[in-house]
Amino acid sequence: MLLIGLTGNIATGKSTVARILSSPPYSLPLIDADLLAREVVLPGTPAYRQIIDHFGPTTPDLLLPPATPPSSPSSQPQAQQPLDRAALGRRVFGSTPARQRDRAVLNSIIHPAVRWAIFYRVLACYLRGHWAVVLDIPLLYESALDPYVSFVLLVAARPETQMQRLRARDPHLSAREAEDRVGSQMGVGEK
Repeated sequence: MLLIGLTGNIATGKSTVARILSSPPYSLPLIDADLLAREVVLPGTPAYRQIIDHFGPTTPDLLLPPATPPSSPSSQPQAQQPLDRAALGRRVFGSTPARQRDRAVLNSIIHPAVRWAIFYRVLACYLRGHWAVVLDIPLLYESALDPYVSFVLLVAARPETQMQRLRARDPHLSAREAEDRVGSQMGVGEK
């Protein structure tokens, strides 16, 4: 089975390319690592617990508030509240040594879980008889998954276009937060 690695930095147009490849006339199955990264940190998963254990004591806003106010302090256990991804992002994105360490810890928790999820989905595609599958993995090179794909499609955009797209997609990000997210990724030239 052909494994097509689709990668590129944040807000460069990977989703557009993925949509094209997963639609007719290609209709290739798509495995989206970003979606899997959200799944593996849902409440109750091992990665969720590791993130809570490591970042919880020093990140008071790590969890989203309960959807409904609890009737008693024990009616909504902390373990059922989803992670506040924006708060976690503020904690790990940036170029300071502390943020780089935090990002490395977060990646060491999430990446193995995402790898297993990708493996199971690739196996399912193989068992269904698909001849090819698209692996949409923004951190394909950073997570050393490039040797496992047959070839790589790298999507790139000019830096100013990338910033415009990111700020339009995520209007809650300040200019600095957007720059931190872009700056935290490997440059297109390196990829």
